[in-house]
Amino acid sequence: MTIKCAIIDDEPLASGLLESYVIKTPYLELTGIYNSALTAMKRLRENPVQLLFLDIQMPELSGIEFARILPEDTRIVFTTAFPQYAIEGFKVNAIDYLLKPISYEDFLRSTKKALSWFGVRPKDDPLFSDRVIFIKSDYKLHRVLLDEILYIEGVKDYLCFHLKSGETINSLMSMRKVEELLPHPEFLRCNRSFMVRMPEVRTIDRLRIVFGDVFVPITENYRERVMSYLDSHTIA
Repeated sequence: MTIKCAIIDDEPLASGLLESYVIKTPYLELTGIYNSALTAMKRLRENPVQLLFLDIQMPELSGIEFARILPEDTRIVFTTAFPQYAIEGFKVNAIDYLLKPISYEDFLRSTKKALSWFGVRPKDDPLFSDRVIFIKSDYKLHRVLLDEILYIEGVKDYLCFHLKSGETINSLMSMRKVEELLPHPEFLRCNRSFMVRMPEVRTIDRLRIVFGDVFVPITENYRERVMSYLDSHTIA
């Protein structure tokens, strides 16, 4: 499976660099390059994409403004030279925010987030076939099936993997690293300190996911993607 993508950037050198990155990334299919959001608007309506590499500062209509009118299922990687837009960018479907000049390494990191979001993993990725991870804790490696995980909790520099068996495995690692590794939207961040395996969610009470006597709040910065998952699985 490939991800259909497009590039919107008013700088020819920047769009050309991104084009070269897309061409050598086998799981991406480039459908168009546009020098303004207005030019892209009609074309993307006729030929929608799953992923946009979108500049922010552009004439007539900024990338942030354009992102607000895109379909909810279109994912965005913002590409910009201005770090001050990062917080605003993540409020409008952005899965990543790349600062120019963009290296291929950073570009690949973003595309892997997109793969994870769409539930696609490269076929040579072990998680694609056996859904097993090994978690390092206390100088040991603990084998864990993804299906065994209820939720992951960040406590200072540690992550606590809470399993259906009631066992908790603590490991010295970052939430960001785990978020990039685990498949989306199966695993979703609900706030800065918690990531939940969504198929294990049984009850949501006033924007809190309930696991027994543990309440995991769904905070504003992460609410859109969680609610998108819930909406797609809800029978009213």
